[in-house]
Amino acid sequence: MIVIDAASPVPPFEQLRAQLARQIQDRTLAVGTRLPTIRHLAADLGLAVNTVGRAYRELEEAGLIETRGRAGSFVSSTGEEGRERARRAAAEYAAVIAGVGIDTNEAIRIVEAALTSGMPAADFA
Repeated sequence: MIVIDAASPVPPFEQLRAQLARQIQDRTLAVGTRLPTIRHLAADLGLAVNTVGRAYRELEEAGLIETRGRAGSFVSSTGEEGRERARRAAAEYAAVIAGVGIDTNEAIRIVEAALTSGMPAADFA
């Protein structure tokens, strides 16, 4: 079940993207599961079609879903690639943190701020 909190500072597309990603990663949504159409999900959640479209695009870019033209969007079997990318990024981040001498607690606060801001990582560069 997807819940969008209109009072949240996190943009709706990011709330949707994060919830779907979590459901895919914890296998609540199994590989091969067909997702609702963008229009249908937008109507169900009371969101703009473009908002849902952006969430789907970002999930596709992360390798968590794949779109098969008119057949729709499905949970991808390549989702593990996304996890591996995240592991590599975390290792790179840890090396940067160690190199500049930032302590673990501050490093975690930086990551939490990045994750909750709804901003793409490139905006923090």
